Amino acid sequence: MDEAVRPRTLAVFTEWTGERYATETALRHKRGAGVGAEAGPDRPGPETGGSDWVTVSYGELRARVRESGRALLGLGVAAGDRVAVLAETRPEWTYTHFGVLAAGAVLVPVYPTAGEEELAWVLSDSAAVVAVCDDAAQAARVEALRGELPALRAVVVMDGLRSLAGAVPEAELLARAASVAPEDDASIVYTSGTTGLPKGCRLTHGNLGAIQDATLPLIKGGPGDSTYLYLPLAHLLAQLIQFTTLLEGGELCYFGGRIEDVIGELAEARPTHLPSVPRLFEKLHSVVLSLAEAREGGAESFAEAVRLGVLAAEGRLPTESREAYEAAEKSLYSLVRGAFGGRLKWALTGGAPIAPATLDFLRACGIPVFEGYGMTESAGVISLNHPAGVRYGSVGRPIAGCEVRIARDGEVLARGPMIFPGYHGDEAATTRTLDAEGWLHTGDLGELDGDGYLSITGRKKELIITSAGKNITPTELEFAIQRSRYVSRAVMIGDRRPHPVALITLDAEEIAAWAARESVTLDPAGPGDHPAVRALVEEAVAAANATVSRPARVRAFRILPEEFTVEAGTLTPTLKLRRRAVAERYAGEIEELYG
Repeated sequence: MDEAVRPRTLAVFTEWTGERYATETALRHKRGAGVGAEAGPDRPGPETGGSDWVTVSYGELRARVRESGRALLGLGVAAGDRVAVLAETRPEWTYTHFGVLAAGAVLVPVYPTAGEEELAWVLSDSAAVVAVCDDAAQAARVEALRGELPALRAVVVMDGLRSLAGAVPEAELLARAASVAPEDDASIVYTSGTTGLPKGCRLTHGNLGAIQDATLPLIKGGPGDSTYLYLPLAHLLAQLIQFTTLLEGGELCYFGGRIEDVIGELAEARPTHLPSVPRLFEKLHSVVLSLAEAREGGAESFAEAVRLGVLAAEGRLPTESREAYEAAEKSLYSLVRGAFGGRLKWALTGGAPIAPATLDFLRACGIPVFEGYGMTESAGVISLNHPAGVRYGSVGRPIAGCEVRIARDGEVLARGPMIFPGYHGDEAATTRTLDAEGWLHTGDLGELDGDGYLSITGRKKELIITSAGKNITPTELEFAIQRSRYVSRAVMIGDRRPHPVALITLDAEEIAAWAARESVTLDPAGPGDHPAVRALVEEAVAAANATVSRPARVRAFRILPEEFTVEAGTLTPTLKLRRRAVAERYAGEIEELYG
């Protein structure tokens, strides 16, 4: 580890960045948009892009982190104590995060959308001594659980944390931060498990540093670059992006996080870097395609523009197609780049597969989107596509220092300095996941090609074995169905059943736009009951069935009248499907499909 490239531990992170980039902009946010004291008239900070924007320099960031760290020391937080943070993404989250680490404590991020059972479990299992909450409502939720949390000593509203710094001298905080070692825990991140209560993944300063060592050379940034951050900071991916951006002296631009609003906000934020889930990119693709289809011949023109754009991106554009390409540049490519703010150099996606057609569309428009793969137990990253090495359809090659091999049963195994030391308080689970040779058993099925690029083909635990003994990976067909813009989710059912069936949810916006174009009147309570809508889904299912072997084909499907949601328990906070919960919630519908 070269301390000229990154600090020894995250405990001294903002001291390190403050020395190097003192007057550069570290954070940028909208005034009054849930950003507490930083948005007030007493400390407006330098402004860019008009009076609505507030900026925070690296020197100011260091000062805020010192205040947060001193406040935690004043609350009696000792080295190694756990501090929970329950809040939406905003600058105070960042101040609190680095303040926790500077105090030598261990961060326990909690999703603000977590239900009461999960909230109680995370706080009790981690034995958090302090809970820092977004607002009074979240604090009241924690206070209501006090009887179940014997270790909890204080519940603090995030905006009031800095006022508690009191008489704790800065020297005491700086000494505590300097004493933290790379092998010390930096955080316990509770995986939003698809079954049962989440497990706490211990991640050390060294684990997270290994990710930075491997990825910093791949994706360049620095002063003048801006990363749009809307992902929840409770998620490890958002935290990794935060580390990378600030290590390089770039700027973090915070927005509210509603994916419905993101496309409009991007034009205002004008980022150079954009980490996101696939849904954002797929949504923009669908919107542009819908606009094209509204014009006569528009769909064919759109398809030809994408074809030419991909050829140009690959350096294979025929000379005779140059004029058509230039026309598409004016009518499509430049407009799409403008929707992202016009400055985007790089976008990253992960967490779920992204539709190949969407990648082609964005690549044609001059927007590179790179897929990566990892899990909490690997400190977030195992493999990554990047500008110097990309293979579309894969999740990239393993990052430096990370070994990857495929077990006999197809499971992806990983080993390296980024692999976590184990689950908090759960030795049995640790032994099941980490073998004696240090290999992490990811639970994912995958393949490595001849050039070392990794492809993920499914989840080991999600294999369906029909009553005829056929082994089926459901994600292949599900993803194929979801390529239809009218489908938001497809879930295959079929374990110990004679054949597969599917539960399908609709993309409400796409269905509404289609209905408007076709002058079809739909029942808002159940648009899936309309014969024409069912025909759209039948077409998607038939196209998907044609891509898989006969035993893996869906023979019947049911369109559900509602989306899967975190609130209903059918999705995790990171929007992964909870298959068991789906099967239980829709047991009646499933039985009807087999009836």
